[in-house]
Amino acid sequence: MAVLNTVLTAVYRPWGVTSAITNWAAGAWSLLGGHPECWTYYQIRGLPPLAAPGPWLDRILNDGGTLLNLGVVAGVLLAAASRSEFRLKPIRSARQAVWAVVGGVLMGYGARLGFGCNIGALLGGIASQSLHGWVFGLFVVVGAVTGTAVVASLYRPKADGIPLSRNPRANAEMVPFSRKESPPAP
Repeated sequence: MAVLNTVLTAVYRPWGVTSAITNWAAGAWSLLGGHPECWTYYQIRGLPPLAAPGPWLDRILNDGGTLLNLGVVAGVLLAAASRSEFRLKPIRSARQAVWAVVGGVLMGYGARLGFGCNIGALLGGIASQSLHGWVFGLFVVVGAVTGTAVVASLYRPKADGIPLSRNPRANAEMVPFSRKESPPAP
């Protein structure tokens, strides 16, 4: 993947995911009568093809990021289907859905603040031989370790006393500690 991204950087630009998603939002906003050209982001970068005038399909086909993202989604679906691993999973609860949406919004907002996600900022940064890619990677690891520690301190399995790795059903059904009880000793 790194080699392909390096080639893509040489012939087009580094691969990025969130810029295309931002452009989708700008295109949808312009269809609803909004003016994304007034957003500071587009005053700096210029208006994307998706927000430009013209037929919607033409705008999609003129946005390279959209085509890259759609290609990745199609490739992942084909890979999963070829290994017979593709399946739709039901949402277990409204709480799970809310946390998924909150997490997605926070990740998307963070990616826009940082002008890139792990694809654009990490792989694109390393492929373009920029120091920021390596710095981004270091802080991704720091954030992952910190986030895991925070989640582990807030949640525990319902099946008390059974380590998470030995009880997969308990792994999926995590509940927060009440304020009165303390987490189990490690």
